[in-house]
Amino acid sequence: MRKKLVLNIGLGLPLLLAAYLCTVAAWSATVVDEVFADYPVPLGAGVLSPSQQDILLKIEDPTFFQHGGVSLANGQGVTTITSSLAREVFLFHHELSGPKGVFQSFYRAVFNCCKKIDLGRDVMAVVLDKRLDKQRQLSLYAQQVYMGRANGRQVRGFEQAAAVYLGKPLARASDTEFAGLVGMIQAPNQYNPLSNRAAYEQRAARVIAVVQGRCLPDGWFDTGYEHCAQ
Repeated sequence: MRKKLVLNIGLGLPLLLAAYLCTVAAWSATVVDEVFADYPVPLGAGVLSPSQQDILLKIEDPTFFQHGGVSLANGQGVTTITSSLAREVFLFHHELSGPKGVFQSFYRAVFNCCKKIDLGRDVMAVVLDKRLDKQRQLSLYAQQVYMGRANGRQVRGFEQAAAVYLGKPLARASDTEFAGLVGMIQAPNQYNPLSNRAAYEQRAARVIAVVQGRCLPDGWFDTGYEHCAQ
């Protein structure tokens, strides 16, 4: 009896997971146009120079132009630029109503509870990748990525981060300065240069070492680069 119960549970969990992921896929495909309806990119926002784009992708998503939304590239961890954008777009940017809103609230709760193991966001990333070309994804990500808090307000996007943390427009930031901003993405408030300068400088030095090829990530999930300490 116990073996039969264990077997049923063992078979039931994969089926429940498959049903959950299929529902996420169907829901996200249904609402994708609605959530993007009021998500334009303002003129000039989210524009990165070629070298800035290279730095961002090397740290955050090395196989961005090759994958279909999900990837486990060396040193990237489990999150891609596409999946980060999918989380923002589908779950938090636009408040849906009716049955669509009920599902959105449910998926948001699942993500908030179990973000390290929830595969729903990855399914949304696959849907998003089919809907948006890669350059638009990059522009949206560069425009809205969370970059910590300053003076009691959220800092969003690299342009605002450059103004707040570097005191200059993004276009005037050096590659080394931009690498420091990219390094903040992992934990923006922990590496905030206004409130924790030492941690920021340490993190920036490690990221710059990876960008310049002086140090390599130690496996898939090494996003801290602890061994790159100088």
